[in-house]
Amino acid sequence: MRFHKIRLKTAFYLLCLLFLAGCEEPYTPEVLESSNNLLVVSGFINSNGPTTIQLSRTQNLSESSAPLKVTNATVAVEEENGEKFPLLETAAGTYSSSTLNLNPARKFRLYIKAAGKEYASDYVVVQMTPAIDAVTWEAASDGLQIKVSTHDAQNSTRYYRWEYEETWEYQAFFHSVIEYVNKEFIDRTPDKMINLCYRFNNSTSIQISNTVKLSQDVVSNFLLVKVPANSDKLDRKYSILVKQYAQTKESYEYWEALKKNTESLGSLFDPLPTQLTGNIQCLTTPSEPVIGFISISSVTEQRIFVTNAELPGKWRSPSPYCTFDTVLVGKEAEYFSSGSNVPIDRIYSNNMSLIGYAGASKPCVDCRVLGTTTKPAYWE
Repeated sequence: MRFHKIRLKTAFYLLCLLFLAGCEEPYTPEVLESSNNLLVVSGFINSNGPTTIQLSRTQNLSESSAPLKVTNATVAVEEENGEKFPLLETAAGTYSSSTLNLNPARKFRLYIKAAGKEYASDYVVVQMTPAIDAVTWEAASDGLQIKVSTHDAQNSTRYYRWEYEETWEYQAFFHSVIEYVNKEFIDRTPDKMINLCYRFNNSTSIQISNTVKLSQDVVSNFLLVKVPANSDKLDRKYSILVKQYAQTKESYEYWEALKKNTESLGSLFDPLPTQLTGNIQCLTTPSEPVIGFISISSVTEQRIFVTNAELPGKWRSPSPYCTFDTVLVGKEAEYFSSGSNVPIDRIYSNNMSLIGYAGASKPCVDCRVLGTTTKPAYWE
């Protein structure tokens, strides 16, 4: 009888679950249907170098296209009761200027006129960024760790933000010494080599730290980025340029909220989304929200290089699946004309008679598929 009761209870629970499952209906949040065309302002005012501001529009979560860029806008940096410094549109939605040489004793704001509306940030002070003490690396168990250290002897900065630019040198799987041009094979000259290239990557995550709770304004070995041990970035030579920005308390809080909203959501224990409160207003329609925060600071930089020879020997990225083909004389046009395959070298018989060519798919031979053969000016 007891066993029979257990079976009845189990069947009851199963029926309840089936009933609940049958009642499920798709739910579309109201935000997906609402109008969404707010101005987004990205960038900051650089007091000791070029300034770049990007303007775009917000979009609904249901949209998969790239955000709409705001073109033909009027953008300028304005000194409080003083001079105006225009920014010119250098690409769609991107507005830039050369070094502005702003007076650190004055306050400035960003002014924007777009689609018949005027926008402006608060007037803000110029923050002077202390020098970077060191950018260091460590071969940890999970890969290459890049760390940054800095300090302000005056104890006046306290809030920091970093960005970085990565560059790495890599080789194609096969080294091509000939090329197929106008149905003929010719030897590659040094300027036509396609086996050694360079790739670039800019930081996308938000990297911030503060020393408010410390007696000294010192940031020691802040972990900036991890490069996995099996990354192709470490196959030959890797470089990183670290850029440091001093922040006000308000700008730091904006970046902190943005970081939580974009990088720390996904589990029950992550912080809830917060309303981003920037310092840019719509002068034409004060009730219209604007996304963005404008700060002004100088920038300090430091670059380091790491070669593969300095890393543990076991650190190697997985080799791509690349095989070469043998193409007999007379069949070369059929194999190479489309450009999807690239010749590697000539093949000769034992008596040095030309019998064919070695070739492989373009990604295995031409490193330019992913990068450029142009060596950066700063490359050591």
